[in-house]
Amino acid sequence: MAKSNIEWTEMTWNPTTGCTKISDGCLFCYAEPLSLRLKSMGLPKYQNGFRLTLHPEELKRPYTWKKSRMVFVNSMSDLFHPEVPDEFIKAVFKVMNETPQHNYQILTKRSERLLQIAGELTWAENIWMGVTVENEKVTPRIADLLKTPAKTKFLSCEPLIGPVISLDKYISYIDWVIVGGESGAGARKMEKSWVDNILKICSENGTPFFFKQWGRKNSNVDNNDPTIESKNLYHAKGGCQLDGKVYREMPVIM
Repeated sequence: MAKSNIEWTEMTWNPTTGCTKISDGCLFCYAEPLSLRLKSMGLPKYQNGFRLTLHPEELKRPYTWKKSRMVFVNSMSDLFHPEVPDEFIKAVFKVMNETPQHNYQILTKRSERLLQIAGELTWAENIWMGVTVENEKVTPRIADLLKTPAKTKFLSCEPLIGPVISLDKYISYIDWVIVGGESGAGARKMEKSWVDNILKICSENGTPFFFKQWGRKNSNVDNNDPTIESKNLYHAKGGCQLDGKVYREMPVIM
């Protein structure tokens, strides 16, 4: 477990590390160079670099956390990667079910695998399930997500590299939407119109909307956005104001 700089969570927990690229949103994956850097630093957990690796010793960790946490599961991997055995996925879910004091946020780009195994998993209310939707091309992931028993379902439109035109078809069944632009060397520009459309659909449906970052400074149409500055309370890469407002909405935790 590690304290996270990701604005929409508190901690990360990685019972698996490593992954492989499967869609356009993976092109500049932050986890790959970070894994290689951690390997070069000699961290045993990353001795395999970005190759998919199971860490069964991590399954004990959530039982040791004394305070309630908001936990992003597998920030450095994808729990539904084809190389993760069904039994290991079930073991991760068993831990989450047995620690209801924590809320777990899981994201996948492999919604087909998620759907295949979803009926064999126990979905406690503290398990939030999300899919990455970087453009219209991958919106079938949303349809797969909606067929799962997860009580809290969310979308991560990050990196948003194209419009998500058909979001309005699904939004009434979605509990939360995160949007963010790509950052780092070679990052692709995010158009404001793509963000505006998602915000409009969320607002009309009353769906919590979390705008994480513009990513590239030149994606942000407001050069005077104060959140561009590192000293600002809401600082994010490229800033995070949208028409003068910071959106940090979250689902209601029952």
